[in-house]
Order: sequence, then structure tokens, then C-alpha cells
Amino acid sequence: MIDDSKPIFMQIAELIENDIFSGVLAEEAQVPSTNEFAAFYRINPATAAKGINKLVEEGLLYKKRGIGMFVAQGAPERLRQKRRQKFHDLYVQPLATEAGKLGIGVEELMDMIKSAHPLDPSHGGMSDV
Repeated sequence: MIDDSKPIFMQIAELIENDIFSGVLAEEAQVPSTNEFAAFYRINPATAAKGINKLVEEGLLYKKRGIGMFVAQGAPERLRQKRRQKFHDLYVQPLATEAGKLGIGVEELMDMIKSAHPLDPSHGGMSDV
């Protein structure tokens, strides 16, 4: 699971984020320890700790002294907002910029999006195609 595409501590943080976001780790659930991550992925415990501490700094995890790290209340919603912002920055903004360069107006762009992936109002998101 660990690869060379980005720093290992970031990959550890992303693994935990994904588990929180998907519900594998619920609010108030205990997160595996740095030693468990280190043993499982065969990495330095300090590297695992750096990934976990990043999530503590973001308010997604908190420490219970002598017990371990736990998922903070509201962490799934904070991650959802973080990912929505990232989606906007990586996809929506460049799409809108390129559409403007091509002279594609908002209505035409919306029609293009709808034709590619019709919205499913019952789910509040994109339907499976």
C-alpha cells in the first residue's frame, strides 16, 4: 500500500482519513498506534507518528494520555468539507477557467456536465452511469 509517489507520513495520514471518511473509523473510535502502523507497513514509528500528528493538528484526531489516539467528534464532516474544497480547487476551478477560455458559458457548461453524468435528485449527487 505504501509507495514512492509521496511522503510515507502523508500516506499514513491519508489512510486514516479514508477510514474516517468511509466510516471504518467512527467518531470516538481508537486509531491504531504508531507502533502498529510501523510494524504493519515496516516503517519507522516516527514516520507513522508524523502522519498521525498531522491529523491531530487538523483536529481530526485527539490524544487520550496513556491510552492512544481517537477520532474527534465532527471529523467525518470536517473531512467532507476539506474534500469538497479540494474538489473545487482541483477540478471545478480549472474546468471553469478552461470553459471561459473556450467561450463556453455557464448554461452550456452545465448542459455538458448534465449530459455526461445526469444528476440523480434522490441521492443529491451524481448517479451511476
